[in-house]
Amino acid sequence: MLDIKITDELKSKWNKIAIGSLEAEITVKRSDELLINQLDMACEEFASSHSVEDISKLQVIADSRKAYKAFGKDPARYRLSSEALLRRIVKEKGIYHINNIVDINNLISITSYYSICAFDRTKLFSPINFTIGSKKDEYYGIGRGLLNIENLPVFEDPKGKFGSPTSDSERVKITHETKQISMNIISFSGINDLNVQIDKLRNCLLDFAEAKNIETNIISS
Repeated sequence: MLDIKITDELKSKWNKIAIGSLEAEITVKRSDELLINQLDMACEEFASSHSVEDISKLQVIADSRKAYKAFGKDPARYRLSSEALLRRIVKEKGIYHINNIVDINNLISITSYYSICAFDRTKLFSPINFTIGSKKDEYYGIGRGLLNIENLPVFEDPKGKFGSPTSDSERVKITHETKQISMNIISFSGINDLNVQIDKLRNCLLDFAEAKNIETNIISS
């Protein structure tokens, strides 16, 4: 697996960081009816039992927002992808169906509240650090344009910064040509239930993405 480390700089600002990392060979395709039904059901269940005001009080989200503030980033302006997704659901704005990997990512995020960074494995190079963005750092976020990643928790490899719990970069975007993935569940609540969520992610990839050669790891501060 990729060698991923959480830097001391990031740990010094928030000491309850953990990453549930999974790598696999997969097939990217349109989601089948069963996956879409599971996703729609998860959206309906969440929307029926939560308001917009509830979302920031969910423990996983609350811890993440506190971590962002500790890093020096406004969590209301640079929302975690999971929080932004849950807000869309409650506001009945719908979610986009891009491919099975994106839908699996969303399904796990909706039910766990964690942000998941998903990368094309072949576009990454070891070693990888989970660190904090500096003043000069920026990249093109998927669907977001040029993103200011100063003070954001970000992944970095020898080619530069490429992904964060707010938005991943275009450089490592998963496409229909992607054959290998690295998916990373980001927790600012410590290890918590990451093993449970990794198992759910593994099962979804087996069921809906023809996954094989799956490897997992938990990295913690």
